[in-house]
Amino acid sequence: MKSGITLYFVRHGETDWNKIQRYQGQTDIPLNDTGREQASRNGKVLSDVLGPQKFLVDFVASPLLRATETMEILRVNMGLPPRPFALDDRLKEQNFGHWEGLIWGDLPKLDPEGLAARLADTYNWTPRGGENYPMVRARVNAWLDTLERDTVVVSHGNISRSVRGILLDLDTALIPKLSVPQDKILRLTCGHSEWL
Repeated sequence: MKSGITLYFVRHGETDWNKIQRYQGQTDIPLNDTGREQASRNGKVLSDVLGPQKFLVDFVASPLLRATETMEILRVNMGLPPRPFALDDRLKEQNFGHWEGLIWGDLPKLDPEGLAARLADTYNWTPRGGENYPMVRARVNAWLDTLERDTVVVSHGNISRSVRGILLDLDTALIPKLSVPQDKILRLTCGHSEWL
């Protein structure tokens, strides 16, 4: 990402799958009521933070439903029409392959070997048919290189972690442990981040 650009990163609002810790990955799940409230909150905060600059920034989202719903609600609460905004496949959540649809608490019984491998090296572990963090990082980095001006993005938890890993030059062991709240906005520049 070019120096001088600010990224306003919003994780999509809560879904029913988030609530029960079911792996979503690239499965298309809608927001629940809590998620819609979180998106409204984030839109109001962004409206206050950006002020008239909200007409000058770019808006882009993952094409998955929970992200596009969040973006529409966010924009309405900023006093903007719900659309248009750009979509980019590189902003889709990590593909969790054979884990998609499974609940975290069931993994010791359903896939003890996979869980042990993930716990041993979360950053490099690859689910069958899915992606690991380095794969996600490559597509996120390619997307960051396309940014031309300040941007509001709505995406997913592991995309947020990957963006921070790149822009803040973090040790890969720390990246999977980063917090990814759904009711806050992360303001990022090269080398600096803060929650709004």
